[in-house]
Amino acid sequence: QVQLKDSGGGLVQAGGSLRLSCVASGRTISVLTMGWFRQAPGKEREFVAATSRSGLMRDYTDSIAGRFTISRDNAKNTVYLQMNSLKPEDTAVYYCAATLQNYYTGNYKKQSFYDYWGQGTQVTVSS
Repeated sequence: QVQLKDSGGGLVQAGGSLRLSCVASGRTISVLTMGWFRQAPGKEREFVAATSRSGLMRDYTDSIAGRFTISRDNAKNTVYLQMNSLKPEDTAVYYCAATLQNYYTGNYKKQSFYDYWGQGTQVTVSS
């Protein structure tokens, strides 16, 4: 059993920054491919970012346009999403996700790829 706890959301002005955290328990995070998704009110949940077990490989949705960075500290069993230059359209509930499947399958943009999910953390960006 793997449990994920995501946190770090809040209210921030446009142009500001937030860092989200996701702490895993139940097994070492080093065996898990990790991802971040987000869901705005009335919209579908969408892929944001993913990283391989070692953190060597990372990928992002095009809408992020270089503003976000996913990283991991396997010694702390934690994955981060650093969000800079935030825009009102970034407002959403952000969820971390994990799977034992390999990043290199190329399926990490699909919700169905992941087996474990955090409860979500709200990010609100004001104009």
